[in-house]
Amino acid sequence: MSVGSCIILIMTNELVSSKYTFVCDPDECDCLIELTSSDGFGFPSGVTELTCPCGRRTTLVSVVHATIAPITQTKEEKMEDTTTTTPIPESYNSNLLVTYKVIRGYSDAEYATDKVTSIEWDLHNGRQSQKQVNLYLSKIDTVKDIITEAYADSDDQETLRSIAEALGIALTRDVEWSATIEVSGTIQLDLLADSDTDVEQEIYDNLYVDSQNGNIEIVDQEVTNVREN
Repeated sequence: MSVGSCIILIMTNELVSSKYTFVCDPDECDCLIELTSSDGFGFPSGVTELTCPCGRRTTLVSVVHATIAPITQTKEEKMEDTTTTTPIPESYNSNLLVTYKVIRGYSDAEYATDKVTSIEWDLHNGRQSQKQVNLYLSKIDTVKDIITEAYADSDDQETLRSIAEALGIALTRDVEWSATIEVSGTIQLDLLADSDTDVEQEIYDNLYVDSQNGNIEIVDQEVTNVREN
């Protein structure tokens, strides 16, 4: 666990300022930095870039208006860096050639040879790509909710359908329902072996409802009012 030092210079004369929030690489540092500043004339200072104490360039995630009391100070804060530094093993060689199997679904196995450093970057880029995919899928789900809620009352359903098709969104909605089914039938009992059979309990235990339509899902069912005619 390492500890970094972050120096934030705050200057203002009780003018409208801006509070900026930056984050560092979540896979490497995961540091959160808040900076409140003004240009001295009542306008935001326009800070868009900031370097983390670890040396990496941070990402701006939010900007909000703020007013702070008249003060000129340099504030030094100790920030805990949650990155655990792992000693590099003596046997580690980034230029070592490694032969590995390339997985391509159920096709025949392929083998490739590459340097350790190249494989590390491929793994890193793959993780970043997966994060982007998850982000886009979340956004598509949000668009689906917007379209399905507005579709019925929209004056331009054709455009909504085009957007849904482009994003692979199925224009469906779930409808809760309930139904009453009256069923009659027969049960065969052996007069010698089944003389003590409780017919009602047999129906309760063994009668159930199923759907022949894949779009209909049976969530709950209950057998009631069983009687022997």
